[in-house]
Amino acid sequence: MTHKTRGIVIRVVKYGETSIIATIYTESFGLQSYLINNVRQSKNGGGPGNTFQPCAILDLVVYHNELKNLQRIKEYKFAVLFDTIFTSVIRNISAQYIIELFGKSVKQTEHHPDMYYFLEDTLLHLDKADDYIAAGLPLYFNLHLSGLLGFRIIENYSETNNILDLKEGSFKKEIPGHPYYLDKKLSALTSELLKVQQPVELEQFNLHHETRRALLEAYHDFYRLHIHDFGKLNTIEVLKSMQL
Repeated sequence: MTHKTRGIVIRVVKYGETSIIATIYTESFGLQSYLINNVRQSKNGGGPGNTFQPCAILDLVVYHNELKNLQRIKEYKFAVLFDTIFTSVIRNISAQYIIELFGKSVKQTEHHPDMYYFLEDTLLHLDKADDYIAAGLPLYFNLHLSGLLGFRIIENYSETNNILDLKEGSFKKEIPGHPYYLDKKLSALTSELLKVQQPVELEQFNLHHETRRALLEAYHDFYRLHIHDFGKLNTIEVLKSMQL
């Protein structure tokens, strides 16, 4: 039996001489792995294999068997043709970071449409965003994804609760007895970022690249503290190097 679903490509690995295994987050089945045969035959880099690249949003017709770890795809095509994500350096770096963060954070195969819609909506906004929103979207994505994963930062910031304890995921009155916290300035900024509901609202944040870098490092620590074997994001250093 086949099913129609949208899916966002998370990662791709080569399999044999002409095939790939694509990890795709689907609207209908959550995170799934698909074996796609005969998509790496073109020597000039063109052909159907280019459809399966991280960030691509696809319309799929899939075979699904809950007893199998590796599924098959019957039909596939682009659901969205991005205008800038694959051509703009800033947007591509931000997109690759978002996809890597998502891939390291979401490890279970489960039906979670809100998670899918959030990832798709973020990528669609990123594709249309100006440079400053594009640079700020990874921060927005960090904070809101953690909420969907079940370990969001509690928004209890106040004049007295003005130190963000990354271990506890809440704002405290005093500096904790460990190194995983944000100072008052970055804590206040995180509180404001937590209130952002749509990416366009990031226009009001004119963040210096050093500030974004410090927040990215802190949010990276936050994920490592709350997700077992999270490891290190390969894209974070490239993202931190953006000078906007």
